[in-house]
Amino acid sequence: MLLQPPSPAARVRVLIVDDSAVVRQLLVRELSKDPGIEVVGTAPDPYVARDKIVELRPDVVTLDVEMPRMDGITFLRKLMAAHPLPVIVLSSLTAAGTDTAVEAMAAGAVEVLAKPGSAYAVGQLAAVLGAKVKSAARAKVFAVPVAGPGAPVGGRGAAARVPAVAAMTATTDVVIALGASTGGVQALTTVLTALPPSAPGVVVVQHMPEKFTASFARRLNETCRVEVREAVDGDAVIPGRVLIAPGGFHTLLRRSGARYHVQVRDGPDVHHQKPSVEMLFESVAKYAGANAVGGILTGMGADGAAGLLSMRRAGARTLAQDEATCVVFGMPGEAVKCGAAEAVVPIQDVAATLLRMAAERRPAARAS
Repeated sequence: MLLQPPSPAARVRVLIVDDSAVVRQLLVRELSKDPGIEVVGTAPDPYVARDKIVELRPDVVTLDVEMPRMDGITFLRKLMAAHPLPVIVLSSLTAAGTDTAVEAMAAGAVEVLAKPGSAYAVGQLAAVLGAKVKSAARAKVFAVPVAGPGAPVGGRGAAARVPAVAAMTATTDVVIALGASTGGVQALTTVLTALPPSAPGVVVVQHMPEKFTASFARRLNETCRVEVREAVDGDAVIPGRVLIAPGGFHTLLRRSGARYHVQVRDGPDVHHQKPSVEMLFESVAKYAGANAVGGILTGMGADGAAGLLSMRRAGARTLAQDEATCVVFGMPGEAVKCGAAEAVVPIQDVAATLLRMAAERRPAARAS
């Protein structure tokens, strides 16, 4: 199928897809100044965009990457498989040469532009974006069906489907995952009290019985500059927040669009533990991939070592507490032995190392 471009005399009809209301308003205002462009609608996420594409039939779509419910790259793949349109990807993650920019082009974007760090600087892109929109409208866009499981986008009966991808190539927010057991109360206190209020979101598994974890979280919250609380199913993993896995339940990372949250669930013990570090780390490897940092601290046994290796293989940065400062060098020792730990550091340096690793993984701040 070949999408025919609009006639040269017609105004280019544009749909703006971005989760930021401020960015949507600015783009509407700036693009509407161009007599050759008509902004026919806006959408805060891909699900609303899907319906508006069917209803409004725009000539061009501008598309953010980091959005709730579904990320922009996944939506782009679905759109190009089932209802191809000229798409300009506009995101803080798509500076020239980045993996996400290359991924967007491979998925079918006709143009990829970097969004300024501040939402209010988006207007500076207006002249360039307007020209890109009009150029995109003249592009020949081919449908490229992709086999695999996934929901069709575009026409209600579209048959094309695309595979679901668990982790994004890059996200603005980084997830830190920590696991500890024997001696972990003191170790985690040292690490978490050293984190600044702007620290990435943290999910912690500390081997501890049910009801004890709530008290532990409350005590940490009184002494830390970040918010610390016992995790509840569905809690968002956001900067400045630490979620402690509740005793007696596994806590897993999940992704909705570009947003991370936790799932708290029952299940069999893993490594004789519930919560299990292994379960957390494996979910982080799957859903955050290279957008994560993992740390395994003092503790008896091997819980988390294989999961930390999965995280490292998925592109995450990883560390283990060193033997000299561990109460028990079991879990960290197993992680070092299997090659899961990229760095081995004393407990007093863990917080700074986690923050450095997270900063090295974090793209430019997004407009919001």
